[in-house]
Amino acid sequence: MSTTEVDELLSTGEAANLLGVSRQHIVNLCNRGALPSITTGSHRRIRRRDLDALNPSPTPDQRRSWLLGIATAAAVLQDPDGAIDLAKTNLDTMRAAHGDRAARWLDEWDARLDGPLDGVIDALTSQTPHSAELRQNSPFAGLLDDGTRRTILATARR
Repeated sequence: MSTTEVDELLSTGEAANLLGVSRQHIVNLCNRGALPSITTGSHRRIRRRDLDALNPSPTPDQRRSWLLGIATAAAVLQDPDGAIDLAKTNLDTMRAAHGDRAARWLDEWDARLDGPLDGVIDALTSQTPHSAELRQNSPFAGLLDDGTRRTILATARR
């Protein structure tokens, strides 16, 4: 995890989106002292590391995404050059299709694909809310064959 990611300040709305809860729930957590926050002007901000430390139980979608991420990480490790090339091609397609809506996540994937392989593996396998969100915008579509994908999804349903 990069220093920038650890020190990133989030609005209550951004924190809520990452956890899949309401903004009011985040405000309530802050008011109870369960989630540390700081005030900048009249706005409350939450450090990403404090949000990640909450470590809520993953949703079924997040669990499926995590299991698929583990299998994807294994495929990346088997053929790093081919997997990274595929991901970069997919990123170009995703940028054209999604424009600015997913730019933040696509930019992060772009940086991870150009950096050490550890950053890619971490994003695919970590159970932090940030990694879960990153996997929702994964550029590794097509890396796993359909049979592997179906097996993992069946496993996730158990």
